[in-house]
Amino acid sequence: MPQLGLLHRRAWTYLLGQLLRLPRAVCIREIHYHSQVAEAVLTSQMKPHQEKSNLIIKTPKGTRDLSPQQMVVREKILNMVVSCFKRHGAKCLDTPAFELKEVLTEKYGEDSRLIYDLKDQGGELLSLRYDLTVPFARYLAMNKVKKMKRYHVGKVWRRESPTIVQGRYREFCQCDFDIAGQFDPMIPDAECLKIMCEILSGLQLGDFVIKVSDRRILDGMFAICGVPESKFHAVCSSIDKLDKMSWKNVRHEMVEKQGLAPEVADRIGDYVQCHGGMSLVEQMFQDPKLSQNNQALEGLGDLKLLFEYLTLFGIAEKISFDLSLARGLDYYTGVIYEAVLLQTLAQADEEPLNVGSVAAGGRYDGLVGMFDPKGHRVPCVGLSIGLERIFSIVEQRMKTFGEKIRTTETQVFVATPQKNFLQERLRLIAELWDAGIKAELMYKNNPKLLTQLRYCEDTGIPLVVIIGEQELKDGVIKLRSVASREEVAIKREHLVTEIQKRLSES
Repeated sequence: MPQLGLLHRRAWTYLLGQLLRLPRAVCIREIHYHSQVAEAVLTSQMKPHQEKSNLIIKTPKGTRDLSPQQMVVREKILNMVVSCFKRHGAKCLDTPAFELKEVLTEKYGEDSRLIYDLKDQGGELLSLRYDLTVPFARYLAMNKVKKMKRYHVGKVWRRESPTIVQGRYREFCQCDFDIAGQFDPMIPDAECLKIMCEILSGLQLGDFVIKVSDRRILDGMFAICGVPESKFHAVCSSIDKLDKMSWKNVRHEMVEKQGLAPEVADRIGDYVQCHGGMSLVEQMFQDPKLSQNNQALEGLGDLKLLFEYLTLFGIAEKISFDLSLARGLDYYTGVIYEAVLLQTLAQADEEPLNVGSVAAGGRYDGLVGMFDPKGHRVPCVGLSIGLERIFSIVEQRMKTFGEKIRTTETQVFVATPQKNFLQERLRLIAELWDAGIKAELMYKNNPKLLTQLRYCEDTGIPLVVIIGEQELKDGVIKLRSVASREEVAIKREHLVTEIQKRLSES
């Protein structure tokens, strides 16, 4: 039983003294009352100890820790993605992890139910951000920014059933690139698709295809097929499931849940099962019904121009015009696209990893205007790289090929074979740090040399500098290559230069 603190003991002494002065009847009542208080205090002190034994130590559902080895892989992916964004002239931006709830509502269609709402802590209703696009639009409207090319890397949260194997989580990281501003048609859109191709090719994930379509073509298709305008968004959300469900199941959902007539669903099916390149765009121009819809014609005209630019960029063969692509988010207004891996680099005896789309995006010309008091529009187009899914593929590939990962970047280890040389090691490592060399030493006064050398081999440190009595006397330092185990004596004043030379050659 936990002991009462000093303050409690003094309180009990005072209480007992007071009780001795009271009449007997009152004294009994007071003792009974204070015994109840004492019991409550002891119970409250014991409660944390009782609860602790029942605690299950785990991460929340849909989240995970990342080990140092995993973080090395993750940072390499992020560096490649961000360097591509910078190569295309993007500025970095950050926004809060949570927004006013009203900022996020009615922007994501039926996915709005996946938004994490926070408990009211001070008079504001808040929600964790669902993506990085809506906060970017809010930033543009709030700061009256009319033109910007930005990238943003940050965590987002979605309250869905996670599938860890496929790289789906409730907390995950997104890498976004967006171009805001009024420009000539399809030039920014084409650059976004070029960026997606550069990143996916650079990461060497395997062959991929980028599906493209246009929300105006979809809306036009729904109109000529007989879908009521009030059901456009609902039907669009159903179509968006075609990458996970068969047409038969999607048709059933549209008829049974959305209330479409079977013949209307069948007419939609004739279109959404079409996919191809520029030839399909030309074919849709000749479609007797679709060509009569002005919205669809606008979308087809932009897609034709887009394919011309993609051909100039040399990536047209990676792009597929796919009428089944719907992108269920409500804020898309024009071109939409989604990158899908055709295969992963897996061994023949290993099951392929199905991760779905690894990048997606589109045009959202009306989103900023939703936040502007006067409704001023800022046209925007952008993309999002699915970091978690890409990481799952790269991680599996590294396990398959048994790649060893260094978790530090240490270049030099400062060692000694003798006792009482801590001060000399500290002077030496300070000299290396001041020269910008990444260095370590062992946190012991008298470490064994073999232990120090084994540590270097285990962690992949390439060079060791060794200082002892003889080296100190001769004014030299031994420089050892961990891989070859060769040692040379270097004059102390030339040590930094020699290390830098070796590191630049490796």
